[in-house]
Amino acid sequence: MLCPGIEISRAIRAVIGHESSPPQRQSFQRPNQSLFLYHHRHHRHHHMLRSLQHIRRSSRLGLQLRSYASTPDRSTHFAKLTQDDIPSLASIFSSPHTSLLTTLGDNPTATKDDLEPFNVDWMGKYRGHSSIIAKPKTTEEVSKLLQWCNQHNVAVVPQGGNTGLVGGSVPLHDEVVLSLSSMNSVRHFDSLSGYVSVDSGIVLENLDNFLAQKGHVVPLDLGAKGSCQIGGNVATNAGGLRMLRYGSLHGNVLGLEVVLPDGRIINGMKGLKKDNTGIDLKQLFIGSEGVLGVVTGVTLATPVRPSATNVAVFALPDYESVQTAFSSARRDLGEILSAFEFFDAASYKLVRTHGHAAERKTFEDGEDAPFFCLVETSGSNKDHDDEKLGAFLEQLMESGIVNDGVLAQDETQIAQLWTLREGIPEAAGKAGRVYKYDLSLPVEKMYSLVPELRQKLAEQGLLAAESEGGNGNGPVKTVFGFGHLGDGNLHINIVADAYRSEVEKVVEPYIYELVANYNGSISAEHGLGLMKAPYVSYSQDAPSLDLMRTLKKTLDPKGILNPYKCVTVE
Repeated sequence: MLCPGIEISRAIRAVIGHESSPPQRQSFQRPNQSLFLYHHRHHRHHHMLRSLQHIRRSSRLGLQLRSYASTPDRSTHFAKLTQDDIPSLASIFSSPHTSLLTTLGDNPTATKDDLEPFNVDWMGKYRGHSSIIAKPKTTEEVSKLLQWCNQHNVAVVPQGGNTGLVGGSVPLHDEVVLSLSSMNSVRHFDSLSGYVSVDSGIVLENLDNFLAQKGHVVPLDLGAKGSCQIGGNVATNAGGLRMLRYGSLHGNVLGLEVVLPDGRIINGMKGLKKDNTGIDLKQLFIGSEGVLGVVTGVTLATPVRPSATNVAVFALPDYESVQTAFSSARRDLGEILSAFEFFDAASYKLVRTHGHAAERKTFEDGEDAPFFCLVETSGSNKDHDDEKLGAFLEQLMESGIVNDGVLAQDETQIAQLWTLREGIPEAAGKAGRVYKYDLSLPVEKMYSLVPELRQKLAEQGLLAAESEGGNGNGPVKTVFGFGHLGDGNLHINIVADAYRSEVEKVVEPYIYELVANYNGSISAEHGLGLMKAPYVSYSQDAPSLDLMRTLKKTLDPKGILNPYKCVTVE
């Protein structure tokens, strides 16, 4: 028994449901405080955490798609491809019938329906009209394709799993889509040094499954792991759920293979943690969103896979208590703390109404709490980790800041508790059209933006949710916030009945002005893409923007790579 004075509680039998064997549900004997469930040994079920983006994208394709954001006009600088260009393009590839999908020419290799998934983002906000999808199988084919496009002034959009949220991975007009999905192999794994070299098109979950067999783990975890690709993760500097434990990709990427816009190949795939021979060029491409070069290979540091994982979810009365709990977690859990997520009551309501948790009551007394936190610990010594987690949970109980809480006892319950957090985006998509804002802010100010945005929408008569200050009639159904407290990353989502210009005009640039006032960033991990490119000055000063444009002009003087997005050059 982990802590003295713990007894079995019958009140928690509805917490997890009947999908796993009945756990030994236990509670602290304290008045008005519910229980925590203790478990022994478990791991997260990856197969239960399928990509939300993959599910959403598949379900969206049959809908009428439109962008609520303004779309830049097509640049007359770029050439328009015709059927006469197809033979020379086809000659680039060893298998043109599978590597070049097009509706052009006398013998088209694809239909418009075949090209649709490459032209539309998974949320249905942005779409292009590309008639050519290139799917090279080697870095050399990528090089030849970019060399040809550069010579002929043809715009190109690099695309990974197309799970982006800001319109950065789809064409805006008729750009050639360069899909990396056919480059999906593991090139090399070094068990002694713990690094792996892979093609950029490998799906994140597939890479993690490969590493699991080797006793290692990808230092990155996303809800889109079943669809997103490691090259796209690098290009957007994706953060995700493990950043608190393992840090950002800027520290975990050891090397990159990059094809420049003119076709030159930078081969920097060394698996070295130390290489102080000049400017660290790979850092230029991490987070550059495909505007400077196309990532074709990645060498990644892979930590040893934790053998003991614990997950707890608890309810709290206010955001101040959330901050206190986070401070306590860092102090009491230290090196085994791997995730600290929070979500508000509106987020939880969506998951309970539209998500996989709809049929399960999670808490005995905390269902109506204003805030919720999910804490994950990962380590190599179960007894040691349980002792630390027990001390942390008992401290929360004694402090009186926790309304209610649960702790999983097996792998299935871990996956179910994670669904409360990871299921939020999918549940929001089922409730309506979603405006997504990914922001970086000081932790103490993070949640302030949510009530301020609700008030702004309510003042304009756009917010319907009466529980959030609305009038019951507006097009906006709810405004909610959730995110990664460990790295100051807030996700504000607005669910509306449709994408409406009147909503966008109220929210933007108002929300970016709030972020600037709090010395934050308008993009924590999603990037700029098309959606946020016009507002980058809220986070970057003029000299920084000038330097970015200089880099773009130097590496891509014709501007063929991912035009109209991220860093734009006149």
